[in-house]
This record gives sequence, C-alpha cells and structure tokens, in this order.
Amino acid sequence: MKELHFPFIEISILIPFVGAIAVSKLRNAHQARSWSAWITGAAFLCAVAAWQDYGILQAQLLPAGEHVMEADDRWHLMQNLIGREIFTIDQLSSPLLPLGALLYFVTTIATLRTKVRRFSFAWMLFSEGVLLATFSCRIPEVILGLMIVGMAPPYLELRARGSTGRVYAIHMALFTALVVVGWTLVRVTPEGEIPGRFAAMALLAAMLIRGGVFPFHTWMVDLYERASFGTALLFVTPMVGAYGAVRIVLPFASSELLRSLGIISLITAVYAAAMALVQREARRFFCYILLSHSALVFVGLEMVRPVGLTGALCVWISVGISLGAFGLTIRALEARRGRILLSAYQGLYEHTPSLAVCFLLTGLASVGFPGTVGFIGSELLVDGAVQTYPSIGLGVVAAAALNGIALVRAYFLIFTGTRYQSSVALGIVPRERLSMLSLAVLILLGGLFPQPGIISRYHAAEEILAARKVNLKNDEPDDEPSDFFHTPHGDHSDDDEEDEESSWLDFKTD
Repeated sequence: MKELHFPFIEISILIPFVGAIAVSKLRNAHQARSWSAWITGAAFLCAVAAWQDYGILQAQLLPAGEHVMEADDRWHLMQNLIGREIFTIDQLSSPLLPLGALLYFVTTIATLRTKVRRFSFAWMLFSEGVLLATFSCRIPEVILGLMIVGMAPPYLELRARGSTGRVYAIHMALFTALVVVGWTLVRVTPEGEIPGRFAAMALLAAMLIRGGVFPFHTWMVDLYERASFGTALLFVTPMVGAYGAVRIVLPFASSELLRSLGIISLITAVYAAAMALVQREARRFFCYILLSHSALVFVGLEMVRPVGLTGALCVWISVGISLGAFGLTIRALEARRGRILLSAYQGLYEHTPSLAVCFLLTGLASVGFPGTVGFIGSELLVDGAVQTYPSIGLGVVAAAALNGIALVRAYFLIFTGTRYQSSVALGIVPRERLSMLSLAVLILLGGLFPQPGIISRYHAAEEILAARKVNLKNDEPDDEPSDFFHTPHGDHSDDDEEDEESSWLDFKTD
C-alpha cells in the first residue's frame, strides 16, 4: 500500500469529532454556528488536500507504469494506536471525502439566524466525523459499525423535537438486524469460499433500507417532515447506503441478486419521480426527487459493466452537488416563508431572484441538463442501461423525464403566478450567496470540463469490477451483461463490445 505525504485523512476525521466536543459546551447558538463554520471549513480543506495528495501520488507513479489502488497516511496514526490501518483512500472514495465535507460546510454557513436555535451543530459535527470515517474505510465490519452509529443523531433530534421517531426507529432497527445477520453469515463462511445467498440477500436488503428504496422509503419521507431540513439533507444526500452496497455487497453478490436490485431500484426511481409530480409540500417534493436519483445510482450498480457503473458513480457525485445545492435553496426559502406549499402559486421571484436562479440551475443539473455536472453521468447511465437491456434504459429515461417535469412545475408554483407582498426584505444574504455560488460554480465547471471526473469514476469502476471478478473466482466475467430478463437481441462479440465501450470511455492514459 502506498503512503500519502501527510495524514490528511485522519486529521479531516478528527477535526469534526474534536469540534463537536467543543461546540457542545457552548450555550450561545450563534457562536456555535460561527465555530462550526470554521471547523467544517477546516475539515473540508483537509479532505480536499487528501484528494489532491492521492492525485499527486498517482501522477508520480504513472510514468513508471504503476497504478495506485489505495493509499494511507504516512504517519500511520491509527496503526500506531490500535495496530491496524483503518482509514485509506482509493479511486472510489477520493472525491467522496471532499464532497461529504463540502455538504456540511455549505450547510453550516448557509444556516440563517432564524434556524440556528433549531439545528444542533454539535450533533452535525459528530455526524460529519462519522461520514468521513465511513467514506475513508474499506473494512466491511467497520463500515457497518459506522453506518449504525451514524443513525443516532437524526433519531435524537426527532426525540428532541417532540416526535417519537417511530417510523425512523423501526426501519433503522430492521437495518441493524439485517446487518448483524448478514455479516454473521459472512463470518461463518469457510475461508476461501464465497458467502452464501442468504448473507448477500440480508446485506443487500439492509443497504436498500438505508438507501430508502421502495418499499423501505417511508422513513425518509417521515424524516424530512419531522426533522430539521439540514439534518435530513446531510443524512440522506451523501448516499451512504450506496457506498455500503459497493464495498460490501457488490464484490460477492450473484448476478441474479443484482438483477433483483436493478428491478427494485428502477421501480423506485420511476415511482418516486411520479410521486414528486403530485406533492403539495416542498419538503416531500424534494424527498421524492432525491429518492428517485439515489435509486438510479443503485440501478447503475446492478449493471456490473464499465459504462453503466461509471455512469452510476458519476450520477452519485453530480446528485450530491446539485441536489445538495437544491435542498439548500429550499431550506433558504423556508427560512423566509416557513414550510413551502405547492398547492398554490407563491410568486416569490421578485423578492428572491437569486434563489429562483439557484433553484432552476441546481434542479436542472440534477436531471442531467446539458452543460451541467449531471449531463455526462446521465448519458453514460442511459447508454449502459440500453446496452444491458433496452427496457432498463427506457425506465431510466422515464424517471429523468418525470423528475424534470416535476422540477419545472415546482419552479413555476414557487416563483411565478402571483404577486407576493412582504413587509420585510427576503433577498439572499452574503453567507447564502457564498454557499450557493460555490456550488453553482462546481455544477457549471463539472459540465464544461467533465473529463477529469469521468476518468476518475471510470478507474473506480474498473477497480470495483476487478475486485468482484477476484472474489467470484472468475465464475462470472465482469463484462457479462446483467440484464433483467435475458440477453439483448442480436449477438455481439467481445471485441465489438470493447470497441463500443471504448468509443464512450476513451479515457485511459498510456
């Protein structure tokens, strides 16, 4: 294993945990917000530094023909403490770390004075530390343990707000039970053998619950309705369930089981997009939009071939950026008007034109509008789905179309149609402008210059498929189409498939 030049990974994880302890002792909510902004900013800088350090390491070894699979910190802080290196960085996690840290940073600085007393900054920092630790880990049992620990802050907030949190608690208890059963079955599997079907089914069901896939989506809707918008946004948007599926389930799950994952996820994507069309409240609307996009990521994971998997990983990143910004826009509107209803025209454009632009830009970016960060990823996902089986591609396109219609409908209902009279100024404030502008720049730069991101996600897809091939002992070739019903019509030789994929993904360097 290669070494980074500085222990950025451990420091980025340690900063939020230490900050959570310090902020919990503060009694002034506005001071807690100021401290949290500096703490999340420092964690974000360290996460970006870890990402860049890993890229520098790749560039240094590339002329010698070497390829860095994963790297750890040079100082080996965790290894010196417990005798085992837990936190590493690789192609999959390298952009996820700064993405997760960025979401926490912009959410903190965009929190207005009207929201600070209803938002726990100490628990937010604790959740950030758990998230960064999860994205920095490849050890299955540690990932599962961190996922269980990360469920506590939202539940505690629900109880603090006077809710029983029953729906959330039942789903998370079921998730925990399936994790324990599934991983126990994996551990009792004799060394050198592939874990059985029941172990994979239990773990996959757990990840579907954590990802809010139908019919296990009700906890997510309940969380958005009863918890603070910021807490729900930060808990769901990073898609920890997808990370668990990639690290734990995908390496040894059979093709039949992955087909089931694809069917359920595709149904969820279309169902959630259709539900978003008829929502009468903005929070529920956003929840279903996010649920539909996260299900599309699971659809891409089912394909287990480079094009589709690359598209899914790209959509994962683009959704984190675009829907993160989209959620913050709705949160900013709520800070001015309270809960936003979609049952009548609101006419807010004249009062908040900047938020209207952010709403439209970030929403269209999430559905893959040309020139935005989501465009190439959505195209790759559709192309990979069509190569697997045309009906999959049709379902993906239908979900994207319904999401697009729902977004435009919500825009007109919130910002047009009538004149709204207000006695106070509703314009955007500097801290909101900073966060929205930063995410808007990322959305546009990712759309205008997509090549670096696609290269990174393609290499990550190759590593995932290579690990799967090794774990399955070559029983299932990694380029075998994983379709829903049968092989697509028409015979294609392996050479033809490789040529077709290279026409889309001509990203490899010599």
